[in-house]
Amino acid sequence: MIMKKLIFGCLAFLVLVFAAQAQEDPARALKKAGNALKTYQLDQTANLDKLHEAVDMINIAAADKTVGGDIETWQVEGDIYNSIANQIVTIRQLGIGSIDDLPKVDNPALTAFKAYEKALSMAEKKFQTKDALKGIRAVQTNLNNMGIYSYEDGDYESAFQNFNGVLTAHELLKAASEESMLENEESINDQMYITGLAALNANEVEAAAPLFQRLKAAGSDKPAIYEALYKIEAADALDPNSKLPADQQTALLEKAYANLAEGRTRFPDDISILFAEINHFLRINKLDVLISKLEMAIAKEPDNISLYTTMGNVYDNLYQKEAKEGAAEKAEEYFNEALKYYNNALAKDPDFTDATYSIGALYFNKAANMTLELTALADDFSKEGQRKYEALQTKVNAEFELALPFFVEVEKKKPTDINTLIALKEIYARKSDFTMSNEFKARLEQVQAGEEITSYFLNN
Repeated sequence: MIMKKLIFGCLAFLVLVFAAQAQEDPARALKKAGNALKTYQLDQTANLDKLHEAVDMINIAAADKTVGGDIETWQVEGDIYNSIANQIVTIRQLGIGSIDDLPKVDNPALTAFKAYEKALSMAEKKFQTKDALKGIRAVQTNLNNMGIYSYEDGDYESAFQNFNGVLTAHELLKAASEESMLENEESINDQMYITGLAALNANEVEAAAPLFQRLKAAGSDKPAIYEALYKIEAADALDPNSKLPADQQTALLEKAYANLAEGRTRFPDDISILFAEINHFLRINKLDVLISKLEMAIAKEPDNISLYTTMGNVYDNLYQKEAKEGAAEKAEEYFNEALKYYNNALAKDPDFTDATYSIGALYFNKAANMTLELTALADDFSKEGQRKYEALQTKVNAEFELALPFFVEVEKKKPTDINTLIALKEIYARKSDFTMSNEFKARLEQVQAGEEITSYFLNN
C-alpha cells in the first residue's frame, strides 16, 4: 500500500511539472530565457544548468504566435544557441568540458544564425539592426567551425549547411557594410570550395554546381574544381542506382569528360585530374586510352602500387578479349604484359595480396580458356584427336598448377576471401584431389553462412 502511494505520488509530481511547463506564460518564458543566459554568462562552468533553462524557456517563447513575432525572441534565441556553439568549439579545440553536459540540440550555430537572420529581417530600429548584425558576425566563425567538425565526422549534409551559412552570413554583412570573416576574394573562394565539396559529398549536386561554376569563372587555381564539375555533370551516370541505359550513361560520361580535359589543359601536371581521367576511361572501358594515362601516372608516382595492378588489370582484360576472339598471338602478348605489371606490384610490396590474387587469376583464366578448346577436342576419337587432347590437357593442368601457389598465399592472409576459396576448390577438383576440394567447398559454405574461419594453410 505504501509502495502504491509512492508511485501515485511520483505520478502526481510529474503531472505537476508538465502542467507547470504547459502553463508557463510565453512572455514570461522569454524574460526567463534572457535572465538565465545572463546568469550563465557570469560563470559558465558553475551555471551550466542555466544554459539548459535558457533553451527550455526560449523554446516556449518562440513557439507562441504572439511572442514569436517579437524581434527580441529571435535575438535571444540566437544568443542562447550561439553560446552552445561557443561551448562546443571550446570543448573540441581545448578538450575542456564535455559535450554531453550541454543542452541536446542539433546544429546550434545554424539555429543561432537563422534566429539572427530573422531578427535582422524584423528590425525596425537602428539598434535592432546593429544587434542582429553583431550576432551574425559572432556566429559566422562558429558556423565555419561546426562545418569543419561535421566534415571531419563524416556528416556532410550538416557540414554543407553550416559552410553555406558562412557564405550567406557574408552576403548579409557585406550588404550592411559590416566586417566578415571572409575578408578578401581568396577567402571567399576558399569558402565556396569547401562548401561545394561538402555539398558534393552530401549528394547535394544542384547546390554544388553553382559554387564550382563560380569558382571556375573566377579563374580559381584549384584543379579539383574540374573533377567536381565532371562529377556534377555525370551525376546521373555515376549514380550506382542509375536507371539510364548503358549507352546513355556512356554518352553522359563522355560529355562530362570535357571538364577533365579542360582541367588537364590548365593543370597538365596535376595528379588528381590524371587519376580522375583514369577512372573515367575505366568506366567507359576505353582501354587503349587508359594505358597511356596509366603510363603517365606511373611516371609521376612510380611507387604507387595500385597503378601497377590497374595496368595489369587493363592488359588482363585485353588478353581475355583477344583470347575469346581467337587471336592467340595478341592474346599471349597481352597476357605477358599483365603478368609483368602484376609482378612489378609484388616487387614493390611482396605482401600485396591484390597482385598475388591477380596473378593466380591470370593463370586460372588462361587454363579455363584452354579448357574450352579441350571440350571441342573431346568429341574427336581419332588417334590424332586423342593425341591433341592429351597434349592440351597437360598444358591446362600446368596452368592450373601455376595458379595454385598464388591462391595458397592469398588464403594465408585472407582465409575468408570467397573468390580464392572458389579457385582452390576448382583447382583441387581438377587435380582429382577431392579431399582438398571438399575441404574448400566446406570452407566456402561456412564463409557464405557468415562464419569466421582461420587459414587452412597456416594451420595444417
